[in-house]
Amino acid sequence: MSETGASLGGQPRRKFEGAGGTPGGFGEFFIGVGLAGIGFYLLANHVYMQTSFGHPSGFGTFGNSFGLSLLPLLFGIGTLFVNGKSTLGWVLTVGGLLFIAAGILMNMHIYFRGTTLFDVLVMFGLIAAGLGLVVKSLRPHKLKRAEE
Repeated sequence: MSETGASLGGQPRRKFEGAGGTPGGFGEFFIGVGLAGIGFYLLANHVYMQTSFGHPSGFGTFGNSFGLSLLPLLFGIGTLFVNGKSTLGWVLTVGGLLFIAAGILMNMHIYFRGTTLFDVLVMFGLIAAGLGLVVKSLRPHKLKRAEE
């Protein structure tokens, strides 16, 4: 009989494989994901956003047209209350939501908050080191003498 157990109809034993199905690299993968995650978190923590869509003062880029973008949504909702199976009602409702979401995204301003050079180097250094370890972990590693 062989060590695999296949002669008895069982499944062959599989050796534990690392990240990406290659030997080794399991620890490197999770350390890399952790480093990159911390780097992306720190980067996202230094970015802030604002939008002028539907600004309460009415002086935003699309501040005066926000009510107009609500009309298809409101007609669609009203149509759906009359007849829940109405294709026109669903098209107006979904189209109105998409129109509002697109308007908000198009008027979004993204700013990188003022920070020190050291903080920027730490953020991007962690991201680069983490992604480098993840890529390295996916490549095959040489087996140690005891595993051969």
